[in-house]
Amino acid sequence: MAYDFHKDRKAYFDQQTVNATHYVLPFIEQKMKLGAGTTVLEIGCAEGGVSKAFYRKGCTTVGVELSAYRVDHAVQFLEEEISTGGIQIICSDIFDVDFAGKFHEYFDLIVMKDVIEHIHGQAELLENLKQFLAPSGKIFFGFPPWQMPFGGHQQIAQSKFLARLPFFHLLPTPLYRGILKAFKQHPTTIEELLEIKETGISLEKFERIVHQKGYKIINKQLYAINPIYKYKFGLKPRKQIPVLGSIPYLRNFINTAAFYLIEK
Repeated sequence: MAYDFHKDRKAYFDQQTVNATHYVLPFIEQKMKLGAGTTVLEIGCAEGGVSKAFYRKGCTTVGVELSAYRVDHAVQFLEEEISTGGIQIICSDIFDVDFAGKFHEYFDLIVMKDVIEHIHGQAELLENLKQFLAPSGKIFFGFPPWQMPFGGHQQIAQSKFLARLPFFHLLPTPLYRGILKAFKQHPTTIEELLEIKETGISLEKFERIVHQKGYKIINKQLYAINPIYKYKFGLKPRKQIPVLGSIPYLRNFINTAAFYLIEK
């Protein structure tokens, strides 16, 4: 079932690998060559499905994840790949002294897929990522604009009705919280959804931060239908019509995914 998407971790891992292979890597390769000798850091790698796609391409890949149980799954799912030395999965905060010191100016590419919309201090994050980039390094971001129909990640709700209800995450916080409680959602789910409401990011905010922190956008693609929705909802991926993707603010409501590649 579409709304059980995140419950089967191995299926989710496999789908992330296929999705990255078919959509993320080709997008990046429009502007940089990937392969042997390319060093890649995936931040928030979860079970490592995206990292595996880069490993298969021949890249030397490091996946870093804060959640210990997701790291455990990654180590299990990537046992063979890890044994070759071509991929590492590390349970760490990237800004821990040991991690930052080990990988200073080390990576040709940093990957953050479906991560930045969960992070407080997004401007500080982009500033701090510079320490990991090699001189010509680039950063890939893929995320859903906050205002899009399911930008609140409400699909994780236990209530099937709420999981299918578009745009209700845009309600004022007290009302949003009240609805979640009325539908008897688990307290940890409510906490996670309210945190996403605090950290969700629009296209305008993201692009403003990019420029404020001294980066430039070198590639961009907006999707009317997110490629991952092929697995979530059985929908065919569709790129956004350029004229619709250029309308400020409105574009946040009609695009379900944004891919960016930036560099210093």
